[in-house]
Amino acid sequence: MKKQKSEPTTPPTVQPNESTIESTIEYLKRAYDAGCPREQIELFWRGSYCAQPKQLLFHAAARLCDQPNGPTEVGFGGARGGAKSHALLAQLMLDDCMRVSNLKVLMLRKVGKAVRESFEDLRGRVLMHTPHTYLRSSGVVKLPNGSRMVLGHFKNETDIDAYLGLAYDVIGVEEATTLTYGKYKDVRTCCRSSRPDWRARTYSNTNPGGIGHQWYKARFINPARNGSQTNTRFIFSTVEDNAYLDEEYRKNLEDLTGWKKRAWRFGDWDIAAGQFFTNFRENIHVIDPFPIDEGSKYWVSMDYGYSLAHWNIAYLIGEDRGGNLYVMDELAHRKTLVPTIAEDLRSMLYKWGVTEEHLWKFIIGSDAFARKGVSGQSITDKWREEGFSPEQAQTDRINGAAELLIRLGDQESGIAPSIRIFRNCTRLIECLPALEHNPNRPEDVLKVRADDEGRGGDDPYDALRYGLMVVRIGSGLEVGISPVANWRG
Repeated sequence: MKKQKSEPTTPPTVQPNESTIESTIEYLKRAYDAGCPREQIELFWRGSYCAQPKQLLFHAAARLCDQPNGPTEVGFGGARGGAKSHALLAQLMLDDCMRVSNLKVLMLRKVGKAVRESFEDLRGRVLMHTPHTYLRSSGVVKLPNGSRMVLGHFKNETDIDAYLGLAYDVIGVEEATTLTYGKYKDVRTCCRSSRPDWRARTYSNTNPGGIGHQWYKARFINPARNGSQTNTRFIFSTVEDNAYLDEEYRKNLEDLTGWKKRAWRFGDWDIAAGQFFTNFRENIHVIDPFPIDEGSKYWVSMDYGYSLAHWNIAYLIGEDRGGNLYVMDELAHRKTLVPTIAEDLRSMLYKWGVTEEHLWKFIIGSDAFARKGVSGQSITDKWREEGFSPEQAQTDRINGAAELLIRLGDQESGIAPSIRIFRNCTRLIECLPALEHNPNRPEDVLKVRADDEGRGGDDPYDALRYGLMVVRIGSGLEVGISPVANWRG
């Protein structure tokens, strides 16, 4: 086996002295505080692997998977240069495979420039002091106790199919946001074990951005932020968490601009590659619900949908006396008839003290006005039967996108936002940072449909866009019929 030079994270062999003893005690205390069991640290020590603080938290979370009610998915990442790959391979090989014999592991890696060479370097650093056999042609790493890791390189998602159908005790996924949610689910179906001494689990690392940004954020990041983690754990890391990062690499990250700097340098999950609304900030635009000023006006904007690929989304929007907008509440239905939605809408309005008679406007997308079927009745006719007076939305996509950009303000230029979103509007909060430019029409938002399980899609954005167009800042004029046309109070 070819020996390779180790990186500074590998502790050198030194004669014990007062300084090294103090450093060792400090390190062991840090590992204990992170939640790492003694056996795990001993295994790392035998492999000459000295984990950094955020890596220790990741390893501790991985050990929680041993517990009957513990997580089964652990993520690690954020900014580039956070030593994610090093920690993932160390967890798989130095801990899991060393302590359990005959373990079968799959490690999926995205094919890139010189990817095999990069794994050679990574293997040399992590496994330098651990006896093992590496079969380069088949991408298999074997340990003397029978445990083995299959290295699965993929260029396209379909390449992963070659590894599916088999069972693995542990799966590690690098750059998880390069996968769609459907493919990640396929990978998870292969993570199963019949061993009584082992609980199957999946580890992943990644950066913000990519096709899987939205589902990964919903599955890992949001629960970690709001303290609702159950089956998942996520450890945030940035370049500051890697003391051994090359200074030139750090400088390259500092030189980035736009969304890449926010994603790759700072690990900002409130962006996406190609993001349209780059001025959206969850910590600025999302606030806790509260009753807005008396005398405010309220309206409902709705994007009609009935199929599995399109949700019916409605928002209650309020405008205070200063012209600031508040997206106050959210309704989401799929494959649901108008009478049921109408009942839920009345309940939402009642919760906020807004009567139907004093609802300023009820805006619906133009497709709801189309007459269909033998009866020739439209969706809006059915809403009229429920006592509402729907108006057709202005569906100009480019002006609608521009209106939201203006409303969001510009933090870097000192322009305050004139729109806030209440925290209970979860679908909208998840949707906005994931929207991207249409490559064929850059001034427009790329149209996105929800998947078969209703994840993703731009329906929340469309519903909001319709609501904004009735009080456009961009034109200085209110769009639509007279504000008192529907006033019945």
